[in-house]
Amino acid sequence: MLAFPVNNNNNNNNKNQGGKVTILWNQKLQTDRTIPTNKPDIITRDNEKETCMLIDVAISGDRNVIKKEAEKILKYEDLAIEIQRMWNVKTKVIPVIIGATAAISKSFRKYVSNIPGKHEVKELQKTAILGTAHILRKVLMKKYNRFNTGTNDINTMNSNNRIAATLYSLGT
Repeated sequence: MLAFPVNNNNNNNNKNQGGKVTILWNQKLQTDRTIPTNKPDIITRDNEKETCMLIDVAISGDRNVIKKEAEKILKYEDLAIEIQRMWNVKTKVIPVIIGATAAISKSFRKYVSNIPGKHEVKELQKTAILGTAHILRKVLMKKYNRFNTGTNDINTMNSNNRIAATLYSLGT
């Protein structure tokens, strides 16, 4: 996944403040102007380099990866300008968008390379695919639970559910 080389000795769940880097996640930023989109997924501020990154992560349909990247950049453009003005730092919006079946845009590697640390694109893609598979399994199992044969044997029930989910996904 995305790793940041920062000291993790803070008790606050939504903030990690090392000596030179501050990382915020799942937090709204309070700005001087009213900006409706003020809650990117991750905000990093490097005090030594005087830079800030607004990172927004999404898994989208494969056909919409490029469109979703453009949406994220436009969505946080006003917030980036406001942060530059308020904190006097150079600010970048970094969309990390992967398709549900691991499709990425041509600019994906460029965006991820802006984030400090080591990031394997294949590992990020694998995580997206596993998440998609997990969601599909949950939905299909719930929807087609009715294919149970009425047995109380948990192995038989799970096997029947897997078979039903597979048959449904194959369109049979």
